[in-house]
Amino acid sequence: MHLDLTPEALLGQLGYSQNEHTLEQITKIIANTDDFDHISKHLITFNDALAVEKGYIAMSNSKEYFKIKCDEDPSADNLSAFTDMVEHWADKHSIALEKVEGKHTYYILGHK
Repeated sequence: MHLDLTPEALLGQLGYSQNEHTLEQITKIIANTDDFDHISKHLITFNDALAVEKGYIAMSNSKEYFKIKCDEDPSADNLSAFTDMVEHWADKHSIALEKVEGKHTYYILGHK
């Protein structure tokens, strides 16, 4: 069964408080993401899976996209596992990503 995520529900699921600014930002991101309905089915479960490798999905402050980000863990090699997870998820669900050069960050552009 598929439930449509409202902007308000998505904010909560990603750990954001709901206010005028975050609602405006997430609404723009949703509108800017190609075939968001396809991607929305996979965002929350992927966000939960990323936590194992200290990764998460967030709203970008510099571009109107969601981003996938990873915090490096100096006591473990989580970066290669994080990269593998992101690439597998994008391939499996036909999602276009843009890697940020020099960072462990990817923008979610939309459905391929």
